Amino acid sequence: MRPVWRVAEVRAAEAALMAELPPGTLMQRAAAGLARRCVLLLAERGGVYAAPVLLLVGSGDNGGDTLYAGARLARRGAAVSALLLTPDRVHAEGLAALRAAGGRVVPDPPPVLDLVLDGIVGIGGQGGLREPAARVVASLPGHRGRDGARPTVLAVDVPSGVVVDTGDVPLTSSGRPDAVCADVTVAFGALKPALAVGPAAALAGQVELVDIGLEPWLRGSPALEVVEWSDVAQWWPRLDAASEKYTRGVVGVATGSATYPGAATLSVGGALAGPTGLVRYAGGAREEVVRQHPSVIATGRVADAGRVQAWVCGSGLGTDEQAVTELRTVLAAPVPVVLDADALTLLVDGSLAEALRRRDAPIVVTPHDREFTRLCGEQPGGDRVAATLRLAAWMNAVVLLKGNRTVIGTPDGRAYVNPSGTPALATGGTGDVLAGLLGSLLAAGLPAERAAAAAAYVHGLAGREAARGGPVTAPEVATALRAVLARLP
Repeated sequence: MRPVWRVAEVRAAEAALMAELPPGTLMQRAAAGLARRCVLLLAERGGVYAAPVLLLVGSGDNGGDTLYAGARLARRGAAVSALLLTPDRVHAEGLAALRAAGGRVVPDPPPVLDLVLDGIVGIGGQGGLREPAARVVASLPGHRGRDGARPTVLAVDVPSGVVVDTGDVPLTSSGRPDAVCADVTVAFGALKPALAVGPAAALAGQVELVDIGLEPWLRGSPALEVVEWSDVAQWWPRLDAASEKYTRGVVGVATGSATYPGAATLSVGGALAGPTGLVRYAGGAREEVVRQHPSVIATGRVADAGRVQAWVCGSGLGTDEQAVTELRTVLAAPVPVVLDADALTLLVDGSLAEALRRRDAPIVVTPHDREFTRLCGEQPGGDRVAATLRLAAWMNAVVLLKGNRTVIGTPDGRAYVNPSGTPALATGGTGDVLAGLLGSLLAAGLPAERAAAAAAYVHGLAGREAARGGPVTAPEVATALRAVLARLP
């Protein structure tokens, strides 16, 4: 997993490292990595020589990094212009280097632009874009490059305007993000939360981390960690010569009803794609489940299902007395449980609080934002990591807060984010597939937080796989899980 660090930890690490280096060394390292990425981007648009490049330069070190990178590009023949947004606080040495290399200062953006560097504010920025930066940034989509396409926007360390420590993004009066929307972000030394979570992550574009020697100086615990494919591959249960259906794990699925049989078939489909050897279904959609999935053992009630190593409960279950009875029976089982959809609704009034408190086995809850709001009485807000961790501590459960960047939080304060999400998954039934897959991983013996993180990652990849064929439906996501899992080493 890739650690993500808050501003305070990054600042402390930078200060400690700079105390060991000659003055300006860290900025030159950052500028070198930034210029290298710019060269690669310009190579895709006709080459570096004579390429029109605009530097949006604010005050402080972020502006200095940008100016020094611009100087390197100018020495390679690029036509580099700098728009100084705070001329009285510009990094003087960086500006001198740019001018010495042939760069020029301009009052407005040139009409033809291949590349724009966002060096307006760095990790110390607060409160969205200010004038004249907001006006200049708003004008960028109207410009074109030598090839007729809009300019590529590269953010220096973080997109200007975002809330770095939370990933929140202020909005303008018209409801648009009050921040730079980058195609690429070059981060220095460490990932920051705004590059990994919340609406800011979508504005960062492709993130590249430049090593400036900071890692050994970072102290304490990261704010969160980003799950990677290598983690999923390492955690995923494997078959061996002694494997059989019971040793692989048995997952119970208490979802769906006569009214909502689709929820049952989708959650069972997700479970069947997972690593367990047997799926037991309990509920009112058993005939439809067996028709679509004949390998499943189906009964009408949880009490009749037999032994399982984990339960999935909630999707399409309903909220009547029968649903309450089924949920109580699931919670009484001494095995891990996944609670989703209607099961979360049944928790809101507090009548099942005692059943939750009596449990020793892990619980994973999988709310989307509206379900989170019903459980907590408030929306997740701008800090989705903090909100997830509050609910995890309150419920003593692992919380998987669904979204484009799904956040997983544990009761003891650890947080993970899934980078594989896609808006294509914003369609009915995909959450049912996720819950089934997650239950299968729990039944196979994975710790709750790893099961949640792995399920979210694979589910996101399945959404992307399904989207290749056009608009996505939940059954296509369930089918795509197999194609994704076939790529496991």
